[in-house]
Amino acid sequence: MRHFGHIGPAVRKRLFYREPGEFTRDSPARLLSAALGATLYSPATRPRLADDIVKQGGRGVVSMVLCLEDSIDDADVSAGEENLVRQFADLAGRTGADLPLLFIRVRAPEQIPDLVRRLGPAVRLLSGFVLPKFTAERGLPYLEALATAEADSGHRLFAMPVLESPELLYRESRVETLEGIFRAVDKYRDRVLALRLGVTDFCSSYGLRRGPDMTAYDIQVVASVIADVVNMLGRADGTGFTVTGPVWEYFRVQERMFKPMLRQSPFLEGQAVALRETLIEHAMDGLLREISLDRANGLLGKTCIHPSHVLPVHALSVVSHEEHSDAQDILRPERCGGGVLRSAYTNKMNEVKPHRAWAERTLLRAEVFGVANEDVGFVELLAAGLAE
Repeated sequence: MRHFGHIGPAVRKRLFYREPGEFTRDSPARLLSAALGATLYSPATRPRLADDIVKQGGRGVVSMVLCLEDSIDDADVSAGEENLVRQFADLAGRTGADLPLLFIRVRAPEQIPDLVRRLGPAVRLLSGFVLPKFTAERGLPYLEALATAEADSGHRLFAMPVLESPELLYRESRVETLEGIFRAVDKYRDRVLALRLGVTDFCSSYGLRRGPDMTAYDIQVVASVIADVVNMLGRADGTGFTVTGPVWEYFRVQERMFKPMLRQSPFLEGQAVALRETLIEHAMDGLLREISLDRANGLLGKTCIHPSHVLPVHALSVVSHEEHSDAQDILRPERCGGGVLRSAYTNKMNEVKPHRAWAERTLLRAEVFGVANEDVGFVELLAAGLAE
């Protein structure tokens, strides 16, 4: 699979200075954690789940979570498990289908080995499990169950803990909770693909809900948690983990809104301007700002609950030509001793030592999302994706 793989080769060539690289569910964890992109959630009870997964994979989704937790009623858990077993068997019988990385969000540790056993040979399609309301006390049993299931099945399985508990939110218990979380995930570092933020649960503890014109960073009690999570769990010194961006709850923008504008080439003069104005007019501006703030605050990828969010996340994850130029300059072997140099774009100074970690992360992102051509920006990437 690859990002923007649903776009034709000729269009990709016009868009990218360096095209997104290919990866598989067997790729190294470091690469997969950067490649998750917009992780689309779907209730595990959907009757045509296998068809949905194939359809979304064909539209550019590269990671999905099939949820047995908050997205379904308590009474539907058993039916959801049975449905997952049937749908995975269906997927296993489809040859040539372009499937995303698939994860299951469970409610209890014992579900992990049970589901792995019930999936049988189809477990080869599963990349891992999402672990809800993760703290050291509640999280370790999940990680131990994952290790057991992996050993019994002989199939590599990753964990994606969700950080959403009140203990993490409340100031008086936050540092102790974060320290415990770090100890737990550090012990199973090789199996923790990414840490996910449950901002909706954070807001619920205070009866808050952000509107479509506000980002998670405008809600100060939430922004403070994100900052502390990145501070203690997202460091670039080798001890940190990939931390993904919070969910965006609004999905008024539908692809059909843009179709009339895309009947002609999206690269015709005026098309990009018209598309930008429509995006802002239809309240996607909040989502775009939040995605940009996610990256500025050290987060990579995003939890998504609607397909219309996927392409904006991916388009804003593509490395710009200018970023790529700066990163390459900083990491040149002859610069390893440090120093300061003017960027090739002549608009900033690049300090080799302070900017090295940023440059390394940028080139990793470039490996999976590609590098845009010099004259290509977010709007062109979005328009090309919607035109397909």
